[in-house]
Amino acid sequence: MRLAVFDYGAGNLHSLGKALSAPGIDVSIETDPLALLSADCIVLPGVGAFGTAASRLAPARAALAMALGAGLPCLGICLGMQLLFDASDESPGVLGLGVIAGRVTRLRASRVPHMGWNAVAWCDLASLCAPDVAYFAHSYAGRPVDESVVTAWTVEDGDRFPSAVRWRNVVGVQFHPEKSSALGVRFIREFLRAAPPRGSL
Repeated sequence: MRLAVFDYGAGNLHSLGKALSAPGIDVSIETDPLALLSADCIVLPGVGAFGTAASRLAPARAALAMALGAGLPCLGICLGMQLLFDASDESPGVLGLGVIAGRVTRLRASRVPHMGWNAVAWCDLASLCAPDVAYFAHSYAGRPVDESVVTAWTVEDGDRFPSAVRWRNVVGVQFHPEKSSALGVRFIREFLRAAPPRGSL
């Protein structure tokens, strides 16, 4: 499997790259969004600001949305999950990938950003060897129009927000699985194991 991780140019991807590494998986870090289209699976990491990241994805936005709609597996982590939505209040006027209808809004909590460990309540525990506690670091959260795409919820200071979504072969998590101990890494490995080969799409 050729796995492409998009680099927004905003952070160190070392811990994520280590979590993604496994026998039979060729991990590449890509700064050109068009290069993502030739991968078997893509990862949108959780580092950076929505506006900057979405602008870097813009040259391939329509093509990526079409590829994801056709079944290209994708894992969006934190910011990467937010990029799956239409837009974000963090960066008005900047478009996300729009594969999940809805908007990213600021957390309705007394203390923002939400940082640290928190409970994750899964709607279907059989979905992906899922951690029931995970590490978060974010100030915004996606609010889907259709909540049937939500596969897990988390509550922070009374604000209940989606901590995981799934649409076709696209999975988004608001937490950082690469920082969520062994169960978080297991979650990533299970996603990769379950991803269909590109030739089968």
